[in-house]
Amino acid sequence: MAVPRPSLVIFLRAPQRGAVKRRLAQAIGQRAAHDFYARQSAALIRRLGVDRRWRTVLAVTPDPFARRARFWPQGMTRIKQRGGDLGTRMARAFVTLPPGPVVLIGSDIPAIDADHVARAFAALARHEVVFGPAADGGYWLVGLARRRRSAALARKLFARVRWSGPHALDDTCANLPVGISPVRLDVLEDVDDAAGFARWQGQKNT
Repeated sequence: MAVPRPSLVIFLRAPQRGAVKRRLAQAIGQRAAHDFYARQSAALIRRLGVDRRWRTVLAVTPDPFARRARFWPQGMTRIKQRGGDLGTRMARAFVTLPPGPVVLIGSDIPAIDADHVARAFAALARHEVVFGPAADGGYWLVGLARRRRSAALARKLFARVRWSGPHALDDTCANLPVGISPVRLDVLEDVDDAAGFARWQGQKNT
């Protein structure tokens, strides 16, 4: 029996000026924030989308941009995030994708590379859930092995989570059924504000 191919899902927002990185834009301006996001999300897709160890799927919002190839590589699978809060949209991706382990990442963490994704899939060979914790208390990666009760687990996992704050990871872990302990990967930082942007620039220039 063939082993299902793992899927990497990249959650993306179409890089339109004024619609991405709004908090960062308050500090550095809309144009600079847009340019940062457009460059970083495109580079992330280039780094991870060519890896044959997994199928790469772009989960796009707003929905109409899932059909437009202007921002995305030709031939790469795109799906709509559809409605609901972030948890609802993430759960939907885990529930609807073909069989096999699924890892979902955001698009605004410049440090994500293929090794992080490979380690996540390796962890899912032995465990049910894996997280990549973010420095702000959220997470930049979540993965499910989807061996059993996958739909019920995905829907429960992201319920009543306080997103965009220091409680997101703790709230999500609190939703795990008794007996399931998640694996945690490296702590990485997303670039959401002026301080994060300055640290990213410093790391980039070293």
